[in-house]
Amino acid sequence: MKTSKIMMIVGSLMILLLFVLPLWNITLEAPQYPEAIGMDIWINKITDHNPNDIKNINLMNHYVGMKDIPTDMAEFDIFPPVIIFMAVLGVTFGLIGNKKLYVTWFIIMSLLGTAGMYDFYRWEYDYGHNLKENAAIKFLDSKGEPMAYQPPLFGSKMILNFNAISLPMSGAYALFAGMFITLAAFFVAKKEEEKLQT
Repeated sequence: MKTSKIMMIVGSLMILLLFVLPLWNITLEAPQYPEAIGMDIWINKITDHNPNDIKNINLMNHYVGMKDIPTDMAEFDIFPPVIIFMAVLGVTFGLIGNKKLYVTWFIIMSLLGTAGMYDFYRWEYDYGHNLKENAAIKFLDSKGEPMAYQPPLFGSKMILNFNAISLPMSGAYALFAGMFITLAAFFVAKKEEEKLQT
């Protein structure tokens, strides 16, 4: 089997690692928490980074009117079958061995990834801005408006005395690696074709 075909198949299958590796992490650092608290975001669930982290985050959120960390989201039902479909599609394209299909798969996966990040941003925005009116504690910003508690999409941000850090985890790196292997398969396939023509 040609190297490009193997690369396409391997790259496509790597995205299945999202079922066993967390995709993203949001961590909160503060003086009152000697050990940072956080949550790991998977394609089908959100879990504690350390035991009881989500319980502690929900307790803090309650006082400022934020929602609890969701245990059920539409995305948790949508993302898994999409990932399985894309893996099967990528393997099929690899077996066919058409380099144009390789780059097509990469473009589709890039668009899906961009849509996923935008959806993640929208969730963060709602999570940090849509506060309950009967919150026990209300903070105002410098303009006298109710303060928002939206964590960053990527990187760190100070929210009151908390340093909120949002970074990709091993699942995201596996996803990116798989995608770039499939893109590399396109260029390897081009070289393989050039060799046949000479």
